[in-house]
Amino acid sequence: MVSSTRFEEATTTIVEPTESLGQDPTEDADMESADIEAGSSKMTIEERKAKMDQLRKRLAASSRANRQSLIEESTKLKVTARDAARLERQRKLAETLREKADAEERGEDVNRAKNWEYTIEENDAWEKKLARKKRRADFEFHDDAHAARRRYKKDLDLIKPDLDAYNKQKEVAMGLAPGTLSNFNPKASPLSLQVSTSSLEQQLAADNLYRDANTLMYGDNKPSEDAIDRMVSKINKDIDKKGKFSRKRPNEDEGDITYINEHNRVFNKKIARYYDKYTTEIRASFERGTAL
Repeated sequence: MVSSTRFEEATTTIVEPTESLGQDPTEDADMESADIEAGSSKMTIEERKAKMDQLRKRLAASSRANRQSLIEESTKLKVTARDAARLERQRKLAETLREKADAEERGEDVNRAKNWEYTIEENDAWEKKLARKKRRADFEFHDDAHAARRRYKKDLDLIKPDLDAYNKQKEVAMGLAPGTLSNFNPKASPLSLQVSTSSLEQQLAADNLYRDANTLMYGDNKPSEDAIDRMVSKINKDIDKKGKFSRKRPNEDEGDITYINEHNRVFNKKIARYYDKYTTEIRASFERGTAL
């Protein structure tokens, strides 16, 4: 009985190492993490504060690095756009100079050769624009009629007519089907141009659209809300512009007029530069009528 008990103890002592050798590695990792957690739980308050300060410093350094990289990238993009515009200007200048040199070698006029690139319509529009610019360059006041005409021409540039509403009125006045003028289709059949209104309605629409001095229809126009808002904004803009207007006079900052022409003004300015410090008291005495 004793021998059997000793044999069982021996077997248990032999089997235990084998069970320890066959242990799962995940259990070892769990045990290590448990030990680390136990160690961290044993950290003092000072160590925790030091670790928190270290983490905050790393966060601040990362934020500064990200911001610096963002600024550098933005600056690089701006410089790239500026360089691209500069290179584009240089390219256009080089092409112009090359065309001019080639035209001189062939004995041709550069402007005449360049004008061949434009159509007749573009040339007419350009000449009309230059004529209008030259005509509007006259800022002198001639009379009230001329000033009113200039103001009227400037206001015309701001007007944007509603062509769709006009075409609809014209369709009714001419007796055309709706959408004939506003949505014109050249491939449409002639049947689409059939009259869709009665003769009386067409006559009233024509009289309303094409009014003359003998018409009896007046005061029946009702502008839209957009038109009223546009007129109010235009009036407010004119009021603000008039309030801010201040005509710069050429002699406003120079004080008294002491010259008779431009050449004399320049000469007096040069003299005053050297002798004003000596003649200031004398001129003040003359203005007072007596010397101090």
